[in-house]
Amino acid sequence: MLNRRTFLTGTAIATGSALFAPALLRAQEPLVFWGPGATPSIVVAQAIASGDLDGVAPGATFQAWKTPDELRAGLSSGSMPASVVPSYVAANFYNRGLGVRLLNINTNGLLYVLASGGSIADIAGLKGRRVGVPFKNDMPDYVLARLLEKAGLIAGTDLTLEYTATPAEAVQMLLAERLDAVLTTEPAATAALARSAEAGKPLHRVIDISQAWTAVTGKAVIPQAGLALTDALVERLGPDGIEVLQAAMEKAVDTVLADPEGAASLVTETFGLPAAVIARALPFSNLTAGRASLIKPDLVEFFEVLAAVNPAILGGKLPDDAFYAL
Repeated sequence: MLNRRTFLTGTAIATGSALFAPALLRAQEPLVFWGPGATPSIVVAQAIASGDLDGVAPGATFQAWKTPDELRAGLSSGSMPASVVPSYVAANFYNRGLGVRLLNINTNGLLYVLASGGSIADIAGLKGRRVGVPFKNDMPDYVLARLLEKAGLIAGTDLTLEYTATPAEAVQMLLAERLDAVLTTEPAATAALARSAEAGKPLHRVIDISQAWTAVTGKAVIPQAGLALTDALVERLGPDGIEVLQAAMEKAVDTVLADPEGAASLVTETFGLPAAVIARALPFSNLTAGRASLIKPDLVEFFEVLAAVNPAILGGKLPDDAFYAL
């Protein structure tokens, strides 16, 4: 867990957010922001550490969820009122009437295929390979499935997919030569490259999934994950508070990119990785803080591709305008 006191000393930073600090908010329990142990969560951590949320979420902290199942349970129960989530998860919960809305997108794609090199250079090169994929029936799996379909490859026939509980498990299998390649996120990809080099079995980023996605779908970006808020939190913060939260995250992206080492230090304990490794992952993370309503066309295009085969991924339909919290 991290909070502002952990990372900042000295006086509070004065911001316009202090104008929106009703006594009701101050009387409630400090808000906990959640997210995966992946680089988009650093944007949230930086926003908290900056003090720019003190007026609307005094004492806010960040915690990491470990698995998609933990995330879904937290969203369903309301125990995770604010969390970085795969964008389609937010849409699915919204369409199922579970009171979740999307504030912004924090990454436009941070998926990579790692391998020792050789003949794998694109999705077609995965034919005949054993490929590790973390989190079955979740974002990495869905994105890869669409790319395989576009390449004319059938999982189980043209290649073998080995599903793992975590990215780290997939990487371990690759290093043990039980797999030919793995699909993983940042900073797990950067950590795997460093680990493999130390072990004398260097791995490489053989496929940038964002580039592969653009090549086969014609879509410019993968609006992969962003901050989702429950309806209860949206009501608690109010329109002004939501604006402060968004502004803080936009500022945080700039800070993270300008000082990657400092930002990485905020989550070393939470991620269980050295700050240097996390910092090296940031240039490969396509971080952003795009307001959901402003990038709706990108989200709709992404959702349409994901749901082309199985609309249930989104809860049966595209979300309407009320899905976009800001």
